[in-house]
Amino acid sequence: MEKIVLIITICMIIMAAPIVAKILKIPVVVVEISLGLICGYLGLIYADETLKLVAKFGFIYLMFLAGLEINFKLVKVIKATLAVNVVLYFVLLYTLAGAVCWFFDLGLTYFVALPIFSLGMLMMLIKEYGKDEPWLNLALSIGVVGEVISILALTLFGGWTEFGLSSKFFTSILTIIAVVVVTILLLRFSYMIFWWFPEVKKYLIPDNEDDKHDQDIRFSISLLLILVSIMLILKIDVVLGAFTAGLFFKMFFNQKQELLHKIESFGFGFFAPIFFIYTGSTVKLDMVTIDILQHAFFIMFTIICIRIISSYLVFLNYLKLKQTTLFALSDSMPLTFMVAIAMLSYNYGLISEDEYFSFIIASMLDGLLLMIIIRKLYKYFKLDIKSDTEILKR
Repeated sequence: MEKIVLIITICMIIMAAPIVAKILKIPVVVVEISLGLICGYLGLIYADETLKLVAKFGFIYLMFLAGLEINFKLVKVIKATLAVNVVLYFVLLYTLAGAVCWFFDLGLTYFVALPIFSLGMLMMLIKEYGKDEPWLNLALSIGVVGEVISILALTLFGGWTEFGLSSKFFTSILTIIAVVVVTILLLRFSYMIFWWFPEVKKYLIPDNEDDKHDQDIRFSISLLLILVSIMLILKIDVVLGAFTAGLFFKMFFNQKQELLHKIESFGFGFFAPIFFIYTGSTVKLDMVTIDILQHAFFIMFTIICIRIISSYLVFLNYLKLKQTTLFALSDSMPLTFMVAIAMLSYNYGLISEDEYFSFIIASMLDGLLLMIIIRKLYKYFKLDIKSDTEILKR
């Protein structure tokens, strides 16, 4: 009976969230997290392994969609004109994070968590504002680099907490480097195969009129799960496998617009909402104190500030004031990876239970408030935003 109530609750939230979001004029992801939080507090959503697994798949699917949204033209522009800026941006992020940790005498967990990236909330911004906004395109492209750095940081941090400076720690480093190199080589190899034998594409994914067995969906989801499984075997964050699967389709099947639309509809319409609902339900409101909230706001404020400072110093001449502000805020929502780092640190005794709750609440409040602030600023800047869109077309 309890599982039936759980399923009905989740489905009701999925159906009602867009309607509530339209009435309240706030982003749908804010409604999903908030309703998940309320239903978790009321006991309608509880700790269930099946729900946790589906929610995890929702996040994996979001990373799959992130690979599909990569703008290769913009990547070429960044590579040609902004490579130094991107490097400087990340150097500034980690330098500022280090300075904050030194000044407030914070531990290694904070140094890893404060500058970390995650594309989950960024994908919801792309769903809401489209793919043609310069600040959002740049945020996604740089977010991809940040995500890879974050996966590396998470792997290093996890290896250090579990193994210390032993041989297993260095093995984990070499493994992720090897996986990245092999992934690049396989994408290059696939490019050569499809270049010399273009008919192979049609065998894998036939044209719409010849595809009577939904082979496009079969192939895309199967590839996603295979790559995720390989990452699990290698004990590497599954984000890398999911993103690679999306990147593969973006590179070689970008003309299959109907397939891309199917994939996005499944993700944004069902799997992603379950992830955000579950995330909201994990916060235990009855255990939250004023001190925990104050520390959560400190973490959130620091995350936003180091990105705003770094963005203004590096990208102001490129994006101008309004778009740089939106860019900095859009890159300031590391929801999933921050939760992962907090959980890892708490399990190994690096942070207290109060600090753990502060990280969880900060990651959620950060996403909730910034989604609303970005929408308000986007509307406020709307009169001038079209003139700024020409920046990336030059």
